[in-house]
Amino acid sequence: MGYKTIDEALPFLKGVDPDRQAQFREYFKTAPLWLMESFQIEEMEKNTVFIRENDPVDYIYFVGKGIIEAIEYRFFGITYEFMRFDKVYAMGGMEFIMDLDTYKTTLRTVTRCTMVKLTRTAFERWMRSDIQALKHEACLVGEYLLEQGRKGRALLFLQGSDRLAMLFVERYERYARNGVLHVRGGQQSLSNATGLCLKTINRSIKKFAEQGLITKEGTKLSVHQDQYLALKQIVANVVDSE
Repeated sequence: MGYKTIDEALPFLKGVDPDRQAQFREYFKTAPLWLMESFQIEEMEKNTVFIRENDPVDYIYFVGKGIIEAIEYRFFGITYEFMRFDKVYAMGGMEFIMDLDTYKTTLRTVTRCTMVKLTRTAFERWMRSDIQALKHEACLVGEYLLEQGRKGRALLFLQGSDRLAMLFVERYERYARNGVLHVRGGQQSLSNATGLCLKTINRSIKKFAEQGLITKEGTKLSVHQDQYLALKQIVANVVDSE
């Protein structure tokens, strides 16, 4: 194949936003030619579980296009989404860094996704021969674990509608465009993301809409910049007071 650049190896990058393009180039800037030739590109439909907790780590995945989420099934049969990935992380990279043989998280696509796959053997060969690439992967794993720890501590102090407020704040900071967040996925998705029951979600949405903290038009929800700032203050008041 004779790839010379990451853009030649992954032609779909031409159709993604510039920030994600830059992240791919940064991640693979020291990748050898043999690694780029081992890339596998796979299209996945929405709601596809492509990694299951405790399965062997056979592949490392990178999200080229789309969004994925980490989900937890173990508690009372409830599906709880505890992390959404919109950056270029190596799914399975944490397990490599920690020298684990099985995945420790279940991952599912939120949207239709274009995924880049590497065998674990190829990924390990690269990491063990490239200290710069290994350091970059370790930094990304640390970033992920730090964010999870921060979110976990915040949830200790947040109950009911305050949890939903934190979710809206986090999603606004990640996904808002031109000062507006369009909330996708419906109430069940919000329930999965917060661990709250649908009754609490519906009650909280009604309260936020009445208070002008979100905009509700039929079944569509959106958060504007002034609403985001007000929601952020609600969360700060609770967390900072503890």
